[in-house]
Amino acid sequence: MTTERIGPPLTGGERETLRAFLDYHRATLAMKCEGLTDEELRRRSMPPSTLSLLGLVRHMAEVERTWFRRTMNGEDLPLRWSAEGDYQAAYDATGATRAEAFAAWEEEVAHARRIEQAAESLDVTAHNKNWDEDVSLRLVMLHLIHEYARHNGHADFLREGIDGTVGA
Repeated sequence: MTTERIGPPLTGGERETLRAFLDYHRATLAMKCEGLTDEELRRRSMPPSTLSLLGLVRHMAEVERTWFRRTMNGEDLPLRWSAEGDYQAAYDATGATRAEAFAAWEEEVAHARRIEQAAESLDVTAHNKNWDEDVSLRLVMLHLIHEYARHNGHADFLREGIDGTVGA
């Protein structure tokens, strides 16, 4: 499978540009995982960290779920990998598979896209329970872009350590 990654528009409007940057970073994470076995995807960075490429995919599924479904859409949902609300649990991909992690991540991305597209504007707000503050869709999209960009940096190092592949 080859992930198609389309660069953001150079002169687009704000919402179009945010949407494109978010999709660009989503595609970057998927690209970092291409061509690897489940075992390679589960390979940890260094003890005692549980960080792995598959753990990053699982973590980003939780992030998408939390910000779009739980916060923006007000859905009362538990985290996927922790009934106790422990966001770190997703990083431990021991026994996880590509199929399981990517199915969850792709499902959450699809929900996120639907919620974002249905919103009237970037100014739509919702209450974030963790912060006990209202947040705008604009902030959520920017936060997700930041979160993916940061973790894609981790993915760069993880992938290079697995098979020497570098670059975006």
